[in-house]
Amino acid sequence: MFLLTFTMRTVVSVRISEEVRKILKESGLDINEEVRRYLEELAWKVKIRKFIAKWDEVLKDVVPSEKGFSERSVREDRESH
Repeated sequence: MFLLTFTMRTVVSVRISEEVRKILKESGLDINEEVRRYLEELAWKVKIRKFIAKWDEVLKDVVPSEKGFSERSVREDRESH
């Protein structure tokens, strides 16, 4: 079974100076691809920041375990076998 996903695309227009365009073209860069890659990476970072903020909100009321809890828990588990 194959899962197909369709992504809608939109056009974003950016104005840059002719000099900048010329320099980038002469260097062999695909301006469209570079801008697309940058914006996709930026969107990913924004999404991650929102995700982290959401987790910070969820975890803000969680009380940390007391010191030594993990050690005692592991020891109790080992000794119970």
